[in-house]
Amino acid sequence: MRAVIQRVRHACVRVDGQVTGQIGTGLFVLLGVEQADTLKDAQALATKTAGLRIFSDESGKMCLGASDVGGGFLVVSNFTLYGDCRKGRRPDFTRAAGAAQAQALYRAFVQALCEACAPAGLPVETGLFGADMRIEMDGDGPVTLVLDTAEWR
Repeated sequence: MRAVIQRVRHACVRVDGQVTGQIGTGLFVLLGVEQADTLKDAQALATKTAGLRIFSDESGKMCLGASDVGGGFLVVSNFTLYGDCRKGRRPDFTRAAGAAQAQALYRAFVQALCEACAPAGLPVETGLFGADMRIEMDGDGPVTLVLDTAEWR
């Protein structure tokens, strides 16, 4: 699994003009699933995401987590994170998981993130899997990280 995580002041996702998820301060997560991914990957990535300490303290050091700042999470599925552009100009998506596998592991990630965030009462919002979404966000920093479970295997 691959996650592109951005620290935000606000993020919102709409499908057909209707808000499906929104947060204030927190982390916006684009999540891609590849064919080799497993439930273990989803759980490990969710745990890592929930525990990231990338919010600044009063001295400007990134040492606070979402739970320290009352932040939320907005998770949006994005198969294009597995687009391979090494050859030609049109991305190749053959590494991306098929819809059924991707949706199951996306849901597993969201569930594991909800469980990790529940003790602190942090919200976890989502887009709509497979939908054409419009995303608004107010990035903070900017702070952007890429986590890839393939690098942890």
